[in-house]
Amino acid sequence: MLTAVVGINWGDEGKGRMVDLLSSRYDIVIRYQGGNNAGHTVINEKGKFILNLLPSGILRDETVNVMGPGMVIDLEHLTHEMAALREKGIEISPEHLVISDRATVCLPYHKMMDILEEERLGGKAYGSTRRGIAPVYADKYMKKTVRVGDLAHPETLKAHLKDLCEWKNLTVAGGYAHEPVDPDAIYAWLEKYGFPLLPYVKDTTQYLTEAIDGGKSVMFEAQLGALRDIDFGIYPYTSSSSTIAAYAPIGAGIPAKRLDNVVGIMKAYSSCVGAGPFTCEMFGAEAEALREAGGEYGAATGRPRRVGGFDVVASRYGCLVQGATEIALTKLDVLSYLDKIPVVTHYDVNGQIVDHFPTGDELEAAKPVVEYLPGWHQDISACRSFDDLPKEAQDYVNFIAESTNTHIQYVSVGAGRDEYFEM
Repeated sequence: MLTAVVGINWGDEGKGRMVDLLSSRYDIVIRYQGGNNAGHTVINEKGKFILNLLPSGILRDETVNVMGPGMVIDLEHLTHEMAALREKGIEISPEHLVISDRATVCLPYHKMMDILEEERLGGKAYGSTRRGIAPVYADKYMKKTVRVGDLAHPETLKAHLKDLCEWKNLTVAGGYAHEPVDPDAIYAWLEKYGFPLLPYVKDTTQYLTEAIDGGKSVMFEAQLGALRDIDFGIYPYTSSSSTIAAYAPIGAGIPAKRLDNVVGIMKAYSSCVGAGPFTCEMFGAEAEALREAGGEYGAATGRPRRVGGFDVVASRYGCLVQGATEIALTKLDVLSYLDKIPVVTHYDVNGQIVDHFPTGDELEAAKPVVEYLPGWHQDISACRSFDDLPKEAQDYVNFIAESTNTHIQYVSVGAGRDEYFEM
């Protein structure tokens, strides 16, 4: 079984929580794209964990975790993330973690360039996490990067770094008038944070092909959501990688394999970190109440998330591009404080009511058409079946399934590993 777990909306839907839950059914969990620009929060009997780079299956001793070639890896951040988990008693070994030799290294100057560009843009900034993701993906497609496998060849790496830094300084020292990048300093950084990771490095194409052909089950873990995809998201306010399920086998290193199942993670309301159009957005006291109820602060950055009611238009589109075969609905319990629950059923685009998700100027101009559903106003965290929910909560879940044309398989009613039920 090859299953992708992906975000339906803007990210922060609760993918880490669901991967941690479902990973007990899989032998291998793979992160296939992105870097440390977003976090997956997992709460289980071992404690609370925020994972930026490591697959969420890392918390299970029996699961092999793979960082695929589609990822961009800040080796310093990864080193610290591994150390933090070990301090909490999580064992990480080359038998438990595999890093693709084709994954791209996010170097210190990528973070620097991310910050310099956001500062230059000022009020027109994209809302980057300033962790170097856009610059390193840009360099990847210009074929001017270091890949993890290069660490095994120090002399070649030194010469390559010299060429890279000479090229990079045309922009750093030229366009940005910043202090030049020193190749020796970059090499020293790689010596400190990269070389110790070499025992974890493998050819994931060979490793995963053999594992799957041998009957192993695989879960692919996405970062962010459909609306942050570089091609299908709210461009240019997107990530710089492909967040959709169709990319999972490619980003894992096994492009010839095919997915059997796509679990789309969808929050019972909407949240968004960063700039860009967010049609369903709430403001003022109403937004603050929802933000506090849901603990809506970025796992990677701590930034307050923008929040809004459930967006039917955006969610239906996200399910479509992800090819979701089933949905996990998260944070239903957060809405328990509301007497009436806002949902965005349509968009008003320059006076025309639409139910498709627009792009470009049309999306910027879109205004929400809001309807209200009855709230249940009671604690539902102890519910372990659909029948346990109050009628108003059942009606809300049914409304989401019908309006997005999806099958809801899982409903989360709390942050704990056991606080959910299957439909």
